[in-house]
Amino acid sequence: MKFGVVVFPGSNCEVDAHEALRYLEYPVRYLWHAERDLGGVDVVVLPGGFSYGDYLRAGAIAAWSPILSEIREFAERGGLVLGICNGFQILTEAGLLPGALGRNEDLVFHCETVHLRVENANTPFTRELRVGEVLRMPIAHGEGRYWAPPEELDRLARTGGVVLRYCGPRGEPTADANPNGSLEDIAAVCNPEGNVVGMMPHPERAAEAVLGGEDGRFILRSALLWAAYRAHGAKGVGARVGG
Repeated sequence: MKFGVVVFPGSNCEVDAHEALRYLEYPVRYLWHAERDLGGVDVVVLPGGFSYGDYLRAGAIAAWSPILSEIREFAERGGLVLGICNGFQILTEAGLLPGALGRNEDLVFHCETVHLRVENANTPFTRELRVGEVLRMPIAHGEGRYWAPPEELDRLARTGGVVLRYCGPRGEPTADANPNGSLEDIAAVCNPEGNVVGMMPHPERAAEAVLGGEDGRFILRSALLWAAYRAHGAKGVGARVGG
């Protein structure tokens, strides 16, 4: 299982993602935004940062980078794509995920730890988790307010498109737990096929205890469980991956 971390001008979390994956002992390489070959990777990670300085809108310019054409075709073939923070913004701007991400409701940049309730444990990036499980991960964004029209929000809720929601420590929905005003407390969504996931929290910054938490490793390791599921059928689905 080989990972590729995309680097855009202005990215500032590509090293975090690369090192978290190396810590988990995954083969990983950087992918420059102008490349037109993904180099045979199995999973593409679009990291956080301020691609192209977030001019126009966050992720709007990066969505037109040459590598996005390759990522779109890769995703259409079933390839796994994870967008984190600015990567999530890029995926919505590129039309690979529904909705949009705008300025935080209070117009303040939020850098803090949040709680997240798992809503869909059947994506390649949540296979190691269980519905209702509560995770702790850091956020760092000024434009993380998820928005979609009412009909899209309804479709996401009905079809498992909502992957994570902001919540209180015990999984309860509270206004105080939502750091940016995202509609319906949405923190992560996926495409209808489930192979493209975007999330505002940073799992790569919560992949080892020295960073203050390890819940992020469940997101990064789930791809391995998904690969095993695809290779061997449903046997073992829902079990934790060791390591």
